[in-house]
Amino acid sequence: MRVLGTVMALLLATPAALGTARAEERVLPLNEAIGMALEKNEGLVIEREGVAAAKSAVDASYGAYDQYLEMEGSWQQTEVPASSLSASSWIVPEYQSRGLSLGIRQLLPTGGALALRSRGARERTDYSAAFLSPAYGTQVGVELRQPLLRDLAIDDARFSVQVAHADRAGAQASLRRAVQETVAAVERAYWTLAAARLAVGVREEAVRLAEQQLEQTQVRIESGAVPHTELAQPRAELERRRGELFAGREASARAENALKLLILAEAEPAWSTAIVPSDPMEIEVAAADREGSVQSALVRRPELELVGAQLQRRRVETRFANNGVRPSLDAVASYDRFGLAGTTLGGSAAMNGGFDDSWQSLRSNDYNAARLSLVLGLPLRNSTARATADAARHVERQAQTEAAQARKVIRAEVLDAAAALETAGQRIEAARSGREAAEVQLAAEKDLYEAGQSTNFLVLTRQNQLSRARLDEISALTDYRTARTEMARADGTLIEARGIQLTDHKGK
Repeated sequence: MRVLGTVMALLLATPAALGTARAEERVLPLNEAIGMALEKNEGLVIEREGVAAAKSAVDASYGAYDQYLEMEGSWQQTEVPASSLSASSWIVPEYQSRGLSLGIRQLLPTGGALALRSRGARERTDYSAAFLSPAYGTQVGVELRQPLLRDLAIDDARFSVQVAHADRAGAQASLRRAVQETVAAVERAYWTLAAARLAVGVREEAVRLAEQQLEQTQVRIESGAVPHTELAQPRAELERRRGELFAGREASARAENALKLLILAEAEPAWSTAIVPSDPMEIEVAAADREGSVQSALVRRPELELVGAQLQRRRVETRFANNGVRPSLDAVASYDRFGLAGTTLGGSAAMNGGFDDSWQSLRSNDYNAARLSLVLGLPLRNSTARATADAARHVERQAQTEAAQARKVIRAEVLDAAAALETAGQRIEAARSGREAAEVQLAAEKDLYEAGQSTNFLVLTRQNQLSRARLDEISALTDYRTARTEMARADGTLIEARGIQLTDHKGK
């Protein structure tokens, strides 16, 4: 691509336009500005913390599958009235017991639960009809409970896990979107500042031309070639251009502060340092691939990842709500062994002993119990669960519509960005041709003026036309730069195109 032209090349080399590196200035490439923003931008810090929190939530959701240990030590004394077999009167025997129980529960990925349990107890009584006192009882057992209807496909634990995964995917998509928007904002601000500094150079050149025209007019007045009143027009034009220069410098300062807001930390010393963009404004004009860009956007845009994560969460919520409508039907299987020993009261001495003997009795499997059962729970109306499920279905359909709407909006954004890119590219050549023509017209008008065949008005008019043409060329280049950024943002390739790597922390 051709350069802007001889005059524009001179502007790019002047301290006012691009800047000569001084102690109070910082020459800044675009990639470095983007890196500073990604490191220090507060919005990105917030998004990164959101991703970290979502990852921790995923880890926390798997805590439902941790083993749960429960221990209970107990002491109990009771006096229960009982009828004696050897007398007609009521007696009230006293019982004292001390025991220790231990259990471990484990939730299973199928929605079932496995429980291991054990117990040991010592019991004394003054009841004369008791067989053992003290008695030492032991027990170990296992129980498996598996849902067959409600909680079979999804339960509280799996709901929490799936929701946490969906939220983490949403947080990652939100971070990706924030990174993309930050990069786009930095690029827009960077090229706006570059254009503002170039515009200041154009304004300064216009002031110099007006000063030269004023000096030439003064010489003509002193030679008697023109009346003194000829000074009014170049002087007025000079002051007008100075006013535009002051406004241009203010615009440049505002553009610089806008870029600093994106790339600098709060108390950084660089706030007092002038930023000089060093990347060239010129770039090769390329045609836009509309269909390819649309397809890329529908795959890469983080906004679609975000609405996809939200839709996934709504689907999980619907499944969980529908689960609540079903009746509960659980299969239960259990097996226990028991041991018993103690001091006999007038009976056989076969069970005499303490805890050791009771555990030995348990290991010999003299006493056991097995159980198989089906437990049915049938809500008679279940109106709350049905209404909740109906509401969840409506919310899921709402999320589906929002996803379709997002795809449609993104398609329109890509097509708009492609149109803007093509228009901006076409404007560059038109602006360049206009600036070259304005340079020729000004040179010709100056020759006529020096030959006494033109006027201050015409020369100043040609100067203004050249300044306007230069500003138009700067504007066209800036618009094309920002259109390239918007095209990359719209089709979802901006992050990859800038070589930015986002760490993806995979969970369970």
